[in-house]
Amino acid sequence: MAPRHEDTIYALSSGRPPAGVALVRISGAQATAALAALTTTLPPPRQAALRTLRDPSDSSILDRAMVLRFVGPASATGEDVVELHLHGGPAVVAAMLRVLGALPGLRLAEPGEFTRRGFDNGRFDLSQSEGLADLINAETEAQRLLALDQAGGRLRDKVEGWREAIIALRAEAEAWLDFAEAEDDVEAGLASTAKAVAAIARLRADIAATLDDAGRGMRLRDGLAIAVVGEPNVGKSSLINTLSRRDAAIVSEHAGTTRDLIELPLVIAGVGVTLIDTAGLRDTNDPVEVEGIRRARARAAQADLVLHIAIAPPETPLGQVVINKIDRSGLTAGVYDGVIQVSATTGAGIAAFEVWLEDWVRTAVRPGEAVLVTQLRHRQALAAALDDIDAAMATDDLVLRAESLRLASRALGRITGTVGVEDVLDAIFGRFCIGK
Repeated sequence: MAPRHEDTIYALSSGRPPAGVALVRISGAQATAALAALTTTLPPPRQAALRTLRDPSDSSILDRAMVLRFVGPASATGEDVVELHLHGGPAVVAAMLRVLGALPGLRLAEPGEFTRRGFDNGRFDLSQSEGLADLINAETEAQRLLALDQAGGRLRDKVEGWREAIIALRAEAEAWLDFAEAEDDVEAGLASTAKAVAAIARLRADIAATLDDAGRGMRLRDGLAIAVVGEPNVGKSSLINTLSRRDAAIVSEHAGTTRDLIELPLVIAGVGVTLIDTAGLRDTNDPVEVEGIRRARARAAQADLVLHIAIAPPETPLGQVVINKIDRSGLTAGVYDGVIQVSATTGAGIAAFEVWLEDWVRTAVRPGEAVLVTQLRHRQALAAALDDIDAAMATDDLVLRAESLRLASRALGRITGTVGVEDVLDAIFGRFCIGK
């Protein structure tokens, strides 16, 4: 989506009608003129006002609505912006969009174009744009808090602090090059080199610690995967249905009922979790079931946690052992010696199992602790910056050091969008819906 900022754009920015209120947003050089075409009196900037909005072609009333206008660059997009807070009926919204589309210089916005204009006009950086997209799509409390942090600029501030430090170190190296040409002061040069290497090492340690925590941030954002494996007829599907409190997985006494992966989204301890029901692990000649078992093993290898369901302790546990059907074996419900003992049929031990799962989730992602990196793109940029910083530390050649620091600064700049991100902009802003 190449920016076309000479256009004035409009779109429905709230949810699909019907609704109590529908927000139609207009942004661009013709935004104020568009409002003037709809009503006789413009409200002062940043003051909500009730206005009768009319179709300029025949003066028929479209709606009586609350309107707001913002003068750029002090707006979300950095341009003149008008907001029409309409009654949220489908016919009202359709009529307004039809009239706006007929006004000269206006066109319907593309997905994410309002946010893209805000980025292009310096209202926020790329990491904040990603945070806003995550906030719109957040389904859990952990995702909401994480997205708010990023949209608020927490990652931006950290990255810009690193970049400023790197730029200062690079400037020092280049200045010493000029100084060394004028004065051959070996002792001062060695002292300067040692000081710079120490400063670079401290910076590296800070970036490395953030990178080490990136996996946790990505799991908080994307959710955890829990694979449920075991032989046929041990109650895997029944246990999943009990935990999810709905009949999502097929339960049958016939072996091999589950042949494909069934994924159920849950929220545990405020964190998104996907429970994955897999094909029963056994020897079989059925090609469809064989493929299901292959997929089960592959998915289990990628999962954050594997629950190995059995009716007796397995010889070779594939993960956390959960003994099911204790109503038949007479075992005591609960968690004993690291083994979870439950009955999906009677519910015995399920409460203790749920507490165990909540504790595991909290340990895995520590949702109450701050985290910076939530995207693979950020992770790759930090890794590239560390490689360049390592190169800077490994050389005494000030020319090579300055160049390595320049590359490190550039890698960090890709996170905030200050350099070299044209290849990812369409993908990032394409995550937004029309009107955002």
